[in-house]
Amino acid sequence: MQQKWWHGKTAYQIYPRSFKDSNGDGVGDLPGIIEKIPYLAELGIELLWISPIYKSPFADMGYDISDYQDIDPVFGSMEDFKRLKAEADKYGIGIIMDLVVNHCSDEHEWFKKACADPSCKEASYFIIREGKDGKVPNNLRANFGGSVWDKLPGHDNLYYCHFFHKKQPDLDWFNPELRQKIYEMMNWWLVDMGIAGFRVDAIMCIGKDPSYPQYEPDDVGDGMCSCGKMNSDNVDVAINFLHEMNEQTFRKHDKFAVGEVFGISKENVADFIGDNGVFSSIFDFSAREALTGHYCFYGFEKLSVARYREVVFAAQETAGDCGFLAPVIENHDEPRGVSTWLPPMWHNAKGAKALGTVNLTLKGIPFIFQGQELGMLNTRFDNIDELDDCQSKDQYAMCKAHGLSETVTMQVLNDQARDHGRVPMSWDDSEYAGFSTVKPWMKVNQDKDTVNVATEAKDPDSVLNYYRKLIKLRRDPQYKEIFTYGEFVPMDDPNGHTLAYLRRTSDRTIMVVANFGAWPVQFPVNESSTILLSSDRVKVENNQLTVAEGSSAIVLL
Repeated sequence: MQQKWWHGKTAYQIYPRSFKDSNGDGVGDLPGIIEKIPYLAELGIELLWISPIYKSPFADMGYDISDYQDIDPVFGSMEDFKRLKAEADKYGIGIIMDLVVNHCSDEHEWFKKACADPSCKEASYFIIREGKDGKVPNNLRANFGGSVWDKLPGHDNLYYCHFFHKKQPDLDWFNPELRQKIYEMMNWWLVDMGIAGFRVDAIMCIGKDPSYPQYEPDDVGDGMCSCGKMNSDNVDVAINFLHEMNEQTFRKHDKFAVGEVFGISKENVADFIGDNGVFSSIFDFSAREALTGHYCFYGFEKLSVARYREVVFAAQETAGDCGFLAPVIENHDEPRGVSTWLPPMWHNAKGAKALGTVNLTLKGIPFIFQGQELGMLNTRFDNIDELDDCQSKDQYAMCKAHGLSETVTMQVLNDQARDHGRVPMSWDDSEYAGFSTVKPWMKVNQDKDTVNVATEAKDPDSVLNYYRKLIKLRRDPQYKEIFTYGEFVPMDDPNGHTLAYLRRTSDRTIMVVANFGAWPVQFPVNESSTILLSSDRVKVENNQLTVAEGSSAIVLL
């Protein structure tokens, strides 16, 4: 595997609407991010992924883009972005933009032209089909519910395809002219604007069958089939397009790309990562995939620690020496990791530290989501009006349609809604958590009085200061090679609640143990073993490492 400049980096995701409001309108913005760049630098961040800040009508919180080369006024201006880039450069932080090119917004100029004249050039950038016998072209179900087809505005028997929200028309990747326009836009950001790379959103959805056949209905009972079925049947189609994208953009300019990709296996992992892969890295969504096997939130079954260990370790072994995964425990599309992956007894600072140990010592390029470094838990939502996400609204309706009570429905959403990752960042214990001087666009987390940056910065034993130590250890010249390139070797789980593994090079070995059980665990070590970092009660004596319940340790053997 060729060594690249992004190897060994630690990345951070910002959801800009909820990070920091600088102008008192209740919405986060670019000047707010600029203000907090020193905070990110002190944390040790080297790559910064910013969720979409492009012009958008916000039907799907900015993932519906109406202009790929301008900033939405709610976040600021292009001049603000340039100031952000300059400030990040001062601290050696590379900016990663969100690339959303499976679809755009129905308010994009291309789609407006397609609606006005379905025979125009821009109409060929979209997937537009005639209806069949007065019905939609086929029976695929969109990711947010309902058919993937809606009538093209102004036309009775023409339908456009959208695998997500109806205000997100899918782009037709089979059109070579469209692909070139996308690459030109990407290169403008990569070269002219000088960003470090892109996080590539929902990109496997470009793998489609242009004949749009009927599918065998799945078990939902509505006569439709998930659009993901078409994507999974056409992975090779997407890979071919992505090889072209890579050659014309990322590889050409030595830039970073992390893909949102599901369903990785030993057979296809080399298509995605490594020297011949289409991305620099892909997110490790193995735990999320194991959790979300049902079409409705109420059917999700919480993973045991043992199952979480199984799938995460399997992903590490799948990647092997081929290339780098991007370990994550949460993001803007998921509830908080500590609330999701750990037993209730560890929904606290101890659990957050131990889970952070795992996130930052697995092999790969770890991503931290804003607030994760504080140990933020899920927010308690009292009613559906407190949630904003279109998926949450759809899931609420689905729960009620299946006979769930209001109480049970809200509990389901309090467990699984994407909104948990979208509440304001907690900067201090003031009324609006230091995020804004006015009531924010979304509810503030109930723990903001104690779980916030100002409070934790002063506490040497806080989750925040533990994360700072973790990242400093990752970056330490003595250990950077082993944390970056060291082999991942799984160890036995002595109590069904422990993640233990080795990171190993030819001449050094580091043991990592995170105990999420109810009693201590022990592992044999040698006489010269040294504890590099521990999150709570850990000791080495008589050639035994003892890690107390709710604790984690990083040990140089």
